[in-house]
Amino acid sequence: MISTATVRLARGRQARVAGGHPWVYGTEVEDIEGNFSPGDIVEVADSRGRFLGRGYINPASQILVRIMTRNRDEEINRDFFRRRIEAAWSYRTRVVKNTNAFRVVFAEADLLPALVVDKFGDYLAVQTLALGIDLHKDTIASVLREVVGPAGIYERNDAGVRELEGLPLKAGFIGDEFETTVEIIENGLFFEVDLAGGQKTGYFLDQRENRMALEYLCSGARVLDCFCHTGTFSVYAARFGAGEVLGIDISGPALEAAARNAARNGYSGVVSFREGNAFDELRDLDRSGEKFDLVILDPPAFTKSKKALEGAVRGYKEINLRAFKILRPGGFLVTCSCSFHMSEALFLEVVKSAALDAGRTARLVEVRRQARDHPMLLFSPETHYLKCLILQVL
Repeated sequence: MISTATVRLARGRQARVAGGHPWVYGTEVEDIEGNFSPGDIVEVADSRGRFLGRGYINPASQILVRIMTRNRDEEINRDFFRRRIEAAWSYRTRVVKNTNAFRVVFAEADLLPALVVDKFGDYLAVQTLALGIDLHKDTIASVLREVVGPAGIYERNDAGVRELEGLPLKAGFIGDEFETTVEIIENGLFFEVDLAGGQKTGYFLDQRENRMALEYLCSGARVLDCFCHTGTFSVYAARFGAGEVLGIDISGPALEAAARNAARNGYSGVVSFREGNAFDELRDLDRSGEKFDLVILDPPAFTKSKKALEGAVRGYKEINLRAFKILRPGGFLVTCSCSFHMSEALFLEVVKSAALDAGRTARLVEVRRQARDHPMLLFSPETHYLKCLILQVL
């Protein structure tokens, strides 16, 4: 696809894009030369007209252009998508082990902006989250069938971010229909995944390696798993020798799946689940004098925008403060944030403040991030979103 328009950046507003970031905001643009339609491929140039990249444009979005290639001779066509997807698949087959479920394409980190592809057993879940990539959905599905060879593909384009691109929310089959509840194997454990109704694309793949970090924390422990969703951290805790695990989540359907996951892996006698608001439950456990050896906090994103960060800080501090209060001396806290706007440094400060206000002395054991199938593009800090801290209370 040949570019028909050039987006020229304003002097003094081009350093970030010239430095490798794939997003061009409308406020950074001096002018646009040539004609285009929303979703078209355009060229991006600096204020002197020097080529910086090529990508798709959407004036309805705050992100005006998402750059797909920095190679002036590379056209955006079917061969382009095949090269990118083959490279992504090759990387995953190298770094992912002991599971048949993983992220195949991670958007900007795989130089395919706004495209997410997850593999669950023999099936793929696909998200095309911006107009320019959505226009190529059929081509992408065709290439995925050739490179990955799935038994079926399901699109989860019901994410609200599509509305910011002027796109409708939709979900459904791309091609033949199939049973959308599938079972995956992860590190020898079995989990139910609902491709049609689960969170995001059906399952939180990015925590896979962090769940393995429970191995040295659980022997004989009484464990509390807050925001447990379908119970993956809970089941891992039981596998690694916990004496008792309580999982808490506000979603009844998620807890029903969690109970099935615990039973499927033989841990119904160790793991139990309770429906409730984790904030309220943590407060009640503190007031009733309950104590745990391990508390796991894996909440949903408390902020999706910078302007909501102050409220998110309060939320993260509250749950961590309550967790510190109910931990026995020598106990461990595994606490996570999947909010990009909550930086790693700020998250550490929030957790430190929570420990101080709880009157507990804690030491940092590990700082972890997202799994290897969610690599972070150095030039795009937005691809680093998951923080996982392991601390011990002294």
